[in-house]
Amino acid sequence: MITYKYTAISRGGQRINGVVEAFDQMDAVDRIKKECDIVLKIAEVKEGGIFSKDLDTKLNAKAFTMMCSQFAIILGAGIPVGRTVHLIADKTTDKLLHKILVQVADDVEGGRSLSASFEDRGGKLMPTTFIETLRAGEASGSMDRSFRSMYEHFDKQTKMRNKVRSALAYPVFVLTIAVVVVIVLMAKVVPTFTEMFAEYGQELPLITRMLIAISDFFAKYYLVMLAAIAAIIVFYKVYGNTENGRLNFAKIQRELPVLGNVSILSSASEFANSMAALLESGMPMTRAVSITARTIENYFVSQEVGKVAARLEEGNSLVACLRECGILPDILTDMVGVGEETGEMEKTLRTVALYYDAELEQAVAAAVAKLEPTLLIGLAVIAGFIVMAVYMAMFQLYGSM
Repeated sequence: MITYKYTAISRGGQRINGVVEAFDQMDAVDRIKKECDIVLKIAEVKEGGIFSKDLDTKLNAKAFTMMCSQFAIILGAGIPVGRTVHLIADKTTDKLLHKILVQVADDVEGGRSLSASFEDRGGKLMPTTFIETLRAGEASGSMDRSFRSMYEHFDKQTKMRNKVRSALAYPVFVLTIAVVVVIVLMAKVVPTFTEMFAEYGQELPLITRMLIAISDFFAKYYLVMLAAIAAIIVFYKVYGNTENGRLNFAKIQRELPVLGNVSILSSASEFANSMAALLESGMPMTRAVSITARTIENYFVSQEVGKVAARLEEGNSLVACLRECGILPDILTDMVGVGEETGEMEKTLRTVALYYDAELEQAVAAAVAKLEPTLLIGLAVIAGFIVMAVYMAMFQLYGSM
């Protein structure tokens, strides 16, 4: 997705500045014209652009999810939108979200729509699903239902993300310890024993000579190795920001052993959850697919799903488009077909979302279960190699005394 900043004339005749995310400039103009009559200026926002100064911190996921819940409850009680925003802003402890809500409250009291104000004030910090669902809720007159749907959606996302982080915490800790231990052994312990062995002038065992050679290599070429690692990181960043780079990395991500399945299930879960939330807010199918495409993290899947929206506009069914696309799991595609046939697409997608959420959780747990012993075995092999090399040399020296 590309971020554009724009200047436009609103339907009320006001000159406004805002930000929009789209696949290209034409898509950005189409999105802007849903809120404004005339687009005066539009330009792509480069990395670290207009938000780098004031909004360079990510929104707190928990605070944002709680905000959606508060909006659903207060609006459901019949409180006007402007008053609702003020009430929530006063109760919000997150500084960044509080700042945005105060600005939004002023905009709403000045006559702007809630969705347009959140999009302008929050910019790229606000999830695409949030803005579009809110816009659909305004059009259908069901703002409280839209916020309730978003609360459920983002609450599920936050919980899933926390589960993944918790599952990965131990493997990351083990890997960090392993790297530190190896560095200390190679930099401090091995050179000490090497000097001691050199004093005796005897030929050392092969495994000991291998260890010394590895230690000498690291000591002599560590700057070259650091430079190589830095070059790889720079290449990844630069190439990953190009269109081909993003597509290729996204394709590779889906083909990786173990983790590839996690990526596929994650895309399916994102599609089902986002589509369900958007359709429940009253958004048309074509628009819902277009927005859902922008919420999918894998860039390759995002682009392929984005093409489905164009096929829908030609009169094709969603299930036919997804089958032709062939990028999402067959179970998801078949269930979409069931939803179209029965006329209960939202309910069907919610069921599918629950299924893929559970599958994703199990896949992450399975990946971690395979990763943990692999790291431990790797650490044991390295430590065992060093211990064997040192002790064999010591036994040989003691035997010659």
